[in-house]
Amino acid sequence: MPHVTIKYHSRDFTDEQKQQLAEAVSSVIEKHFTTYEGAVSVALESFPAADWDEAVYAPEITERAHLLIKAPDYRSS
Repeated sequence: MPHVTIKYHSRDFTDEQKQQLAEAVSSVIEKHFTTYEGAVSVALESFPAADWDEAVYAPEITERAHLLIKAPDYRSS
């Protein structure tokens, strides 16, 4: 029942890293939702860095701030 989508940029994952991430995220979700492994799904969605503001930041973070349980605090780099 719980589904998590992780949107990101500037990172490549091996299949092994994806599996490890899925297991780690699933474990936390299972614990906090008091559910079982088979009920959890996890997706990875990559975006080019140049598209991040338009594709993710504005629609997912700014416009849906009321849904965030943790807001970003981007560092200047």
